[in-house]
Amino acid sequence: MKKNKPFNVKKYFYIALIIFFIILVASNFTKFPTNLGFVKNNNNQASAEEEKTVIPDITINMAVIGDIMCHGPNYQDAYDSSTGTYDFTHFFTEIKPYISDADVAVGNLETTFAGGSRAYSGYPTFNSPPELAEAVKDIGLDVLTTSNNHSMDTGYNGLINTIEKLDELGFDHTGTFKSQEDKDTILIKDVNGVKIAFLSYTYGTNGIPVPKGKEYCINLIDKDLIKEHLEKAKELNPDLICVSMHWGIEYKIKQNSEQEDLADFLFENGADVILGSHPHVLEPMEKRTITLDDGTTKEGFLIYSLGNFCSAQKDKYTKDSIILNLQITKHADGKVTIDNYNYTPIYMQDNGAGTKDRYQLIDLNKRIKEYEDGNSDITKNWYNTYVNELKNITSIMGEETNKTSCIEGDYKVSFIF
Repeated sequence: MKKNKPFNVKKYFYIALIIFFIILVASNFTKFPTNLGFVKNNNNQASAEEEKTVIPDITINMAVIGDIMCHGPNYQDAYDSSTGTYDFTHFFTEIKPYISDADVAVGNLETTFAGGSRAYSGYPTFNSPPELAEAVKDIGLDVLTTSNNHSMDTGYNGLINTIEKLDELGFDHTGTFKSQEDKDTILIKDVNGVKIAFLSYTYGTNGIPVPKGKEYCINLIDKDLIKEHLEKAKELNPDLICVSMHWGIEYKIKQNSEQEDLADFLFENGADVILGSHPHVLEPMEKRTITLDDGTTKEGFLIYSLGNFCSAQKDKYTKDSIILNLQITKHADGKVTIDNYNYTPIYMQDNGAGTKDRYQLIDLNKRIKEYEDGNSDITKNWYNTYVNELKNITSIMGEETNKTSCIEGDYKVSFIF
């Protein structure tokens, strides 16, 4: 009788092992648990995919200017009698790059464009040639705030015509409105992926009454109204809330207690950046760390007054102004920081009645350097004026040469650009 061969365990183990490896190779090692030790590690592949979807930080630069006014001598200087038209471009030629190069630029419009047959006028009731609006659009302004004490200078119709002119030119604007619906709509501007909400308020309208039933046409400073608007703005989940305030006392280079109280109120209720106007002179600026109700903190920035951008005023400090520069970053985690702030000191030069291109906004640091480098087109008298006006500005705002010195709490902080 033929004996059965003993079962060869070793032989069948090797056969099974070979089959197992064949299956592993065919399936590219992906269908077996990783704890077997033979499976391909996909961590590197996952990391690469995660890197592709990481949201980068977004940094933008905001330029801010003060009051855009137009006194009689200003529009007379812009007038071309040969064509019967107005041209304001020479006012802004030298400082245009500082505004046009920003990602977003903001200013306060303190005049009206009433249109129709109404005569142009300066102080005390402003009505300006629409070419002024075209000129400030040309230098790169994107957002105009329109609630101030001169908003009603040409009445309700003038206010509405001003809004329509700004719409025609493509400005974003807030502060005056054509309807209650417009007033209730928060202006949100997306700046390269950073969403900014803009709000604007004024202390009054120089005693010119707002028409009954049309109270919607202008934002007056009222804490209940401001809080309501801030809540609406926060519901839209912007990255930054920027509030423009027409407040303070004219020709004072220091803020008053009412401004300080309102600033605290604004920060406590959601504002991130506060831009002040009305005094027609510069007032201090500061960066703050704001503690929220939940104990977390955020950064805030405040300037009490940006002074005049364009005007024909002659009193001390009224020709001095700045182009404020804010560097803002939205981080990948959603947090927004104000990384740097500085300014370009500017001066409204008046070359005298009867001269061509009488009014010119000039860069003080640029002109001073040019004279010191031997530019003979700049007189010694103008050089001395530039030096003195720069001292006026830095006495209020802090030094600004290669860096700007500002006050945060009890510490002097330098922000280098």
